[in-house]
Amino acid sequence: MQSAAPELAHTHTRPIHWVATATAVAGVMALSSLLQPGSAKAAQATDGRQPDPAATAPSTAGVAFPVQCGPVKAVVKQKAGGDLDGDGRPETVAVVHCDAPMGTPPDGVYVLTQGEKDKHPRVVATLVDPKDRITVTDFAVRFGAVTATLLGYSTSDVPSCCPDVKTPAKWQWNGSAFIRSTPVGSHSV
Repeated sequence: MQSAAPELAHTHTRPIHWVATATAVAGVMALSSLLQPGSAKAAQATDGRQPDPAATAPSTAGVAFPVQCGPVKAVVKQKAGGDLDGDGRPETVAVVHCDAPMGTPPDGVYVLTQGEKDKHPRVVATLVDPKDRITVTDFAVRFGAVTATLLGYSTSDVPSCCPDVKTPAKWQWNGSAFIRSTPVGSHSV
């Protein structure tokens, strides 16, 4: 059976076509390795003030977190920094729990700040209290807000190993306190 379209010479690949293609790809790759974008410079201040470029988020080292651990020590499970109140200085948010040798110890989520005159960072807010028996996952600080997924229990009869309630949460500073909400499009299980 014969094709309705005539044979076109330029539609057949030949070795020279592959060599030309390989040369072009190698040239693009070489050029892209020479041209790199500059470092990103993000600003979170929303009121027109520029963040202080020298400001760093407070360290969690040596902070006395308000968690009762008995004979074991408190450990920082996760931490993230960001300007939560729009003042140009970053705060640190830390997820902390007791260093229990067994089981799933509950988490606490704390906001740390360090003023220009403060010698050491200090806890200024508790977003999740360990007494609530919550485990924190998917923790992040973005765009002036703290987000996390909270794993908890529907009743006190549910074993600590197996949380049965999953709730997304978001905290944002309103000028006087951190307000908790559920992110748009999120559902509890």
